[in-house]
Amino acid sequence: MVFQYFVETASFLDFARLVCAFREYPLRAYLFKYKGKMIFSSRKILSYSILHFYTSSTKDGRYISYNAQDGKERVDVVNSATTLTQYAPIVEIDTLPFPIKGAKMIKDRFKPIKIHGLGDLARLTYNPELPENIEPTLYTFPYKKKWVIGYITELELENLVYFFNYHELDSEPKLPFVKYSGHEGKPTEFSDKFQHGYHYFPVVKLKNGHPIFGLK
Repeated sequence: MVFQYFVETASFLDFARLVCAFREYPLRAYLFKYKGKMIFSSRKILSYSILHFYTSSTKDGRYISYNAQDGKERVDVVNSATTLTQYAPIVEIDTLPFPIKGAKMIKDRFKPIKIHGLGDLARLTYNPELPENIEPTLYTFPYKKKWVIGYITELELENLVYFFNYHELDSEPKLPFVKYSGHEGKPTEFSDKFQHGYHYFPVVKLKNGHPIFGLK
Protein backbone atom coordinates (compact mmCIF):
# COMPACT_ATOMS: atom_id res chain seq x y z
CA MET A 1 0.00 0.00 0.00
CA VAL A 2 1.30 3.45 -0.93
CA PHE A 3 0.41 6.28 1.45
CA GLN A 4 -0.14 9.72 -0.02
CA TYR A 5 -0.06 13.13 1.62
CA PHE A 6 -1.07 16.52 0.25
CA VAL A 7 0.28 19.93 1.16
CA GLU A 8 -1.12 23.08 -0.47
CA THR A 9 1.23 25.89 -1.41
CA ALA A 10 0.22 29.41 -0.43
CA SER A 11 -0.14 30.48 -4.07
CA PHE A 12 0.41 29.41 -7.67
CA LEU A 13 3.56 31.55 -7.63
CA ASP A 14 4.94 29.51 -4.74
CA PHE A 15 4.18 26.32 -6.68
CA ALA A 16 5.96 27.66 -9.78
CA ARG A 17 8.93 28.61 -7.61
CA LEU A 18 9.00 25.05 -6.27
CA VAL A 19 9.06 23.32 -9.65
CA CYS A 20 11.31 25.79 -11.47
CA ALA A 21 13.45 28.18 -9.43
CA PHE A 22 17.21 27.51 -9.64
CA ARG A 23 16.70 24.04 -11.06
CA GLU A 24 18.74 22.86 -14.02
CA TYR A 25 15.85 20.54 -14.87
CA PRO A 26 12.44 21.81 -13.67
CA LEU A 27 10.16 19.30 -12.00
CA ARG A 28 7.21 17.72 -13.79
CA ALA A 29 3.78 19.15 -12.89
CA TYR A 30 0.56 17.15 -13.06
CA LEU A 31 -2.74 18.80 -13.97
CA PHE A 32 -6.18 17.41 -13.15
CA LYS A 33 -9.68 18.53 -12.28
CA TYR A 34 -10.88 18.14 -8.70
CA LYS A 35 -14.20 19.43 -7.36
CA GLY A 36 -14.55 21.82 -10.26
CA LYS A 37 -11.04 23.28 -9.93
CA MET A 38 -7.91 22.92 -12.00
CA ILE A 39 -5.22 21.47 -9.74
CA PHE A 40 -1.47 21.41 -10.34
CA SER A 41 0.63 19.03 -8.27
CA SER A 42 4.25 17.94 -7.99
CA ARG A 43 5.39 14.96 -5.99
CA LYS A 44 8.29 13.89 -3.82
CA ILE A 45 8.79 10.12 -3.68
CA LEU A 46 9.61 8.81 -0.20
CA SER A 47 10.33 5.25 0.96
CA TYR A 48 6.75 4.19 1.62
CA SER A 49 4.70 7.17 0.54
CA ILE A 50 4.29 10.09 -1.85
CA LEU A 51 4.26 13.70 -0.71
CA HIS A 52 2.27 15.91 -3.09
CA PHE A 53 2.56 19.70 -3.19
CA TYR A 54 -0.40 21.25 -4.99
CA THR A 55 -2.19 24.47 -5.90
CA SER A 56 -5.25 25.53 -7.86
CA SER A 57 -5.24 27.58 -11.06
CA THR A 58 -7.61 29.02 -13.60
CA LYS A 59 -5.28 28.19 -16.51
CA ASP A 60 -4.20 25.04 -18.26
CA GLY A 61 -1.50 24.41 -20.85
CA ARG A 62 1.65 22.44 -21.62
CA TYR A 63 4.24 24.27 -19.52
CA ILE A 64 4.58 26.41 -16.44
CA SER A 65 6.92 29.25 -17.37
CA TYR A 66 8.99 30.93 -14.68
CA ASN A 67 11.48 33.75 -14.86
CA ALA A 68 13.02 35.76 -12.01
CA GLN A 69 14.94 38.87 -13.01
CA ASP A 70 15.51 42.29 -11.46
CA GLY A 71 13.66 41.32 -8.33
CA LYS A 72 10.45 40.38 -10.14
CA GLU A 73 9.11 36.88 -10.73
CA ARG A 74 7.14 36.28 -13.92
CA VAL A 75 4.94 33.18 -14.03
CA ASP A 76 2.44 31.86 -16.55
CA VAL A 77 0.93 28.71 -18.02
CA VAL A 78 1.74 28.49 -21.72
CA ASN A 79 1.48 26.10 -24.66
CA SER A 80 4.93 26.64 -26.15
CA ALA A 81 8.47 27.18 -24.88
CA THR A 82 9.69 30.06 -27.02
CA THR A 83 11.68 32.40 -24.76
CA LEU A 84 14.79 32.11 -22.62
CA THR A 85 13.17 31.13 -19.34
CA GLN A 86 12.47 28.01 -17.28
CA TYR A 87 9.65 25.66 -18.20
CA ALA A 88 8.15 22.90 -16.09
CA PRO A 89 6.40 20.33 -18.32
CA ILE A 90 2.73 19.74 -17.53
CA VAL A 91 1.17 16.27 -17.75
CA GLU A 92 -2.63 16.37 -17.75
CA ILE A 93 -4.28 13.28 -16.30
CA ASP A 94 -7.91 12.27 -16.81
CA THR A 95 -8.11 9.55 -14.16
CA LEU A 96 -7.82 10.83 -10.61
CA PRO A 97 -5.78 8.20 -8.74
CA PHE A 98 -6.20 9.74 -5.29
CA PRO A 99 -8.41 12.04 -3.20
CA ILE A 100 -7.00 15.17 -1.62
CA LYS A 101 -7.64 14.42 2.02
CA GLY A 102 -5.65 13.84 5.17
CA ALA A 103 -4.21 10.39 5.83
CA LYS A 104 -4.71 8.91 9.29
CA MET A 105 -1.39 7.07 9.33
CA ILE A 106 1.85 8.94 8.65
CA LYS A 107 4.58 6.84 7.08
CA ASP A 108 8.00 8.39 6.40
CA ARG A 109 7.40 11.04 9.07
CA PHE A 110 10.36 13.42 9.04
CA LYS A 111 12.54 13.70 12.12
CA PRO A 112 12.72 17.39 13.10
CA ILE A 113 16.08 19.02 13.81
CA LYS A 114 16.14 22.60 15.03
CA ILE A 115 18.79 24.65 13.22
CA HIS A 116 20.37 27.75 14.72
CA GLY A 117 20.11 30.17 11.79
CA LEU A 118 19.35 30.79 8.12
CA GLY A 119 23.04 30.51 7.25
CA ASP A 120 23.13 27.03 8.77
CA LEU A 121 20.22 25.98 6.57
CA ALA A 122 21.99 27.35 3.51
CA ARG A 123 25.20 25.46 4.35
CA LEU A 124 23.18 22.31 4.95
CA THR A 125 22.23 22.20 1.25
CA TYR A 126 25.85 21.32 0.36
CA ASN A 127 26.28 17.58 -0.11
CA PRO A 128 29.98 16.60 -0.17
CA GLU A 129 29.11 13.28 -1.84
CA LEU A 130 27.16 14.97 -4.66
CA PRO A 131 28.39 18.60 -4.65
CA GLU A 132 26.77 19.41 -8.02
CA ASN A 133 23.42 17.91 -7.09
CA ILE A 134 21.82 20.55 -4.85
CA GLU A 135 18.14 20.49 -3.93
CA PRO A 136 17.64 24.25 -3.55
CA THR A 137 14.18 24.55 -2.03
CA LEU A 138 13.37 25.80 1.46
CA TYR A 139 9.83 25.48 2.86
CA THR A 140 8.13 27.90 5.22
CA PHE A 141 4.80 27.70 7.02
CA PRO A 142 3.07 28.96 10.19
CA TYR A 143 3.88 27.02 13.35
CA LYS A 144 2.09 27.82 16.60
CA LYS A 145 2.47 31.60 16.98
CA LYS A 146 5.60 31.78 14.82
CA TRP A 147 6.81 30.62 11.43
CA VAL A 148 9.41 28.02 10.54
CA ILE A 149 11.62 27.69 7.50
CA GLY A 150 13.15 24.32 6.78
CA TYR A 151 15.09 22.04 4.49
CA ILE A 152 14.49 18.32 3.83
CA THR A 153 17.43 15.92 4.01
CA GLU A 154 17.73 12.15 4.09
CA LEU A 155 20.14 9.58 5.50
CA GLU A 156 20.42 6.01 4.28
CA LEU A 157 20.78 3.51 7.11
CA GLU A 158 18.94 0.19 6.98
CA ASN A 159 16.11 2.30 5.61
CA LEU A 160 16.02 5.87 4.39
CA VAL A 161 15.43 8.30 7.24
CA TYR A 162 14.08 11.77 6.39
CA PHE A 163 14.80 14.92 8.37
CA PHE A 164 13.12 18.31 8.46
CA ASN A 165 15.83 20.76 9.45
CA TYR A 166 14.09 23.94 10.56
CA HIS A 167 14.76 27.40 11.93
CA GLU A 168 12.15 29.39 13.82
CA LEU A 169 11.16 32.86 12.61
CA ASP A 170 9.41 35.53 14.63
CA SER A 171 7.18 36.54 11.71
CA GLU A 172 6.05 35.51 8.24
CA PRO A 173 8.81 35.92 5.61
CA LYS A 174 7.75 38.38 2.92
CA LEU A 175 10.53 37.93 0.35
CA PRO A 176 10.82 34.87 -1.93
CA PHE A 177 14.52 33.99 -1.65
CA VAL A 178 17.19 33.44 0.96
CA LYS A 179 20.44 35.19 0.10
CA TYR A 180 23.54 33.49 1.45
CA SER A 181 26.52 35.74 1.89
CA GLY A 182 28.47 33.83 4.51
CA HIS A 183 31.68 33.93 2.49
CA GLU A 184 31.82 37.66 3.25
CA GLY A 185 30.97 37.23 6.90
CA LYS A 186 27.58 38.90 6.43
CA PRO A 187 24.34 37.54 7.90
CA THR A 188 22.11 35.43 5.68
CA GLU A 189 18.88 37.25 4.83
CA PHE A 190 15.66 37.16 2.84
CA SER A 191 15.81 38.97 -0.49
CA ASP A 192 14.05 39.64 -3.78
CA LYS A 193 17.12 41.06 -5.54
CA PHE A 194 19.98 39.18 -7.18
CA GLN A 195 23.63 40.17 -6.88
CA HIS A 196 26.57 38.47 -8.53
CA GLY A 197 28.63 36.22 -6.29
CA TYR A 198 25.91 35.20 -3.86
CA HIS A 199 23.95 31.98 -3.47
CA TYR A 200 20.16 32.12 -3.49
CA PHE A 201 17.58 29.60 -2.33
CA PRO A 202 13.89 29.72 -3.29
CA VAL A 203 11.45 29.91 -0.40
CA VAL A 204 8.17 28.05 -0.97
CA LYS A 205 5.40 29.18 1.34
CA LEU A 206 2.83 26.57 2.38
CA LYS A 207 -0.70 27.40 3.52
CA ASN A 208 -0.22 25.21 6.58
CA GLY A 209 2.20 22.70 7.99
CA HIS A 210 1.58 18.94 7.89
CA PRO A 211 2.18 16.13 10.41
CA ILE A 212 4.73 14.58 8.05
CA PHE A 213 7.15 17.40 8.95
CA GLY A 214 7.34 15.95 12.46
CA LEU A 215 6.67 19.15 14.43
CA LYS A 216 4.32 18.87 17.40
